[in-house]
Amino acid sequence: MADKIKLVVAFMLVTAGIAGFYALRDSSAVVKLVVILAGFLLAASVVWTTEPGKRLFLFGKGAVAEAKRVVWPSRKETVQTTGVVLLFAVVMALFLWAVDASLLWMVDKLMGRE
Repeated sequence: MADKIKLVVAFMLVTAGIAGFYALRDSSAVVKLVVILAGFLLAASVVWTTEPGKRLFLFGKGAVAEAKRVVWPSRKETVQTTGVVLLFAVVMALFLWAVDASLLWMVDKLMGRE
């Protein structure tokens, strides 16, 4: 029950930050940015104290660690793969155009239009 109350408080803090952003429409952009960031940061700190929040932050930490283990392709590999994909798309487009044109020609012949 306490977690649910904390989540509602976090939602209210986010809402207050957004409302403050619009309430201060005549203020400078920096002030509006600080207000909205304060609302989000306070909400994040409240969510951090809940069990679902702790699981969420642990999941995010694991996702970052997993992304660091990924072997990213080099620039050369990326350019080569992009070239192959584009070549395949062009060849496939030409093939589908040829099939479409031949079917159109056959239908025209069957209908006696030529």
